[in-house]
Amino acid sequence: MTAKTGFVYSEEFMKYDFGLFHPMNQIRIKLTYELMKELGILDREEVMVSEPEAATSEQIQLIHSKDYVEMVRTVSDGKSTQGAFLFGLGSGDNPIFEDMYHASAVHTGAAIHATDMVTDGQVNHAFTPAGGLHHASRSRASGFCVFNDPAIAIKKLLVEGKVKRAAYVDIDAHHGDGVQALFYDSPEVLTISLHESGRYLFPGTGFENEVGTGDGKGFSVNVPLPTYTRDSSYIFAFNEIVPPLLESFKPDLILTQLGTDAHQSDPLTHLMIGTGTYERIAGTIHDLAHEICDGKWVGVGGGGYDPVVVPRIWTVIFSKMAGIELPDEVPDSWKSLCKKLAGEIPSDKLHDELEETEVAADVRALVGDVKKSVFPYHGLDFN
Repeated sequence: MTAKTGFVYSEEFMKYDFGLFHPMNQIRIKLTYELMKELGILDREEVMVSEPEAATSEQIQLIHSKDYVEMVRTVSDGKSTQGAFLFGLGSGDNPIFEDMYHASAVHTGAAIHATDMVTDGQVNHAFTPAGGLHHASRSRASGFCVFNDPAIAIKKLLVEGKVKRAAYVDIDAHHGDGVQALFYDSPEVLTISLHESGRYLFPGTGFENEVGTGDGKGFSVNVPLPTYTRDSSYIFAFNEIVPPLLESFKPDLILTQLGTDAHQSDPLTHLMIGTGTYERIAGTIHDLAHEICDGKWVGVGGGGYDPVVVPRIWTVIFSKMAGIELPDEVPDSWKSLCKKLAGEIPSDKLHDELEETEVAADVRALVGDVKKSVFPYHGLDFN
């Protein structure tokens, strides 16, 4: 295997477009691709660039109801919007746009393609800046998410027998409620979400006592962080919770939702981490993947609403995936492109790590509560 890390990209990702004034501006995906290209990452021998196909209706219906899928198709074709609101379509968060079905299917196809590249042995790891649309439920759009691509990709692997157990690790600042709900009773999927507490942020879920039900009890894990959580506290919470659970669960593949909206500059959230934290988390997951599941690690996109910060973070994460050392200087040509496409001038540096601080007492207490809630199900000591 010459190429060890896959990068899944399509210009069609730009068609997932809720409109000029919507917070989810997909120019961040284009700028991620352009930054990686400017840095020479995509020309490296150890990187395989690949383009996805749109997911099929049958693949999408592994998770979503037929009625919902047909409603997305109907409004996408402009035939009718009658009843769409009952499916979460047409709201302020999820306005209907032209060709919504195809654009959503391409995002889903990217997650499927990335997981197939890894499980078929083409690459060790794979990343797509698309997708990570973790709020969509079986029959409803939610939180800018139409089709739940990470859940569909995981379900497809389980149905096809490519994996028996999958771990889903979500570092978006918003709780991964859709993925959790879809696997809430399943011991085949361990879902772990680190997010800003639902007391302060959409979707208002993801508390310590949400641990699963039935055979899935103990396989849903939530770390609802207090507002203004900084680097040291975030890394402490991640390291105390995620590695021991993954080592105990022993998944056949790790899929990570890599939303970047916990960053200090994000306009929609209230966490305070820098790019250095994302880099360390990526390094930890990389090492765990090689230790536990032969390196099988897939990353998908997610939230992140500062369009010139998101590309820097995803580039830093991908460099850890691929084992590539990068200069810290951001190319002037890319800064000019940011000004042209996003109307903003980015930082001169890839990294912007905040000053190290003491781990906050409320984060220590939260971690203790999470351990008490779920560690016993996995035979782990919670003291």
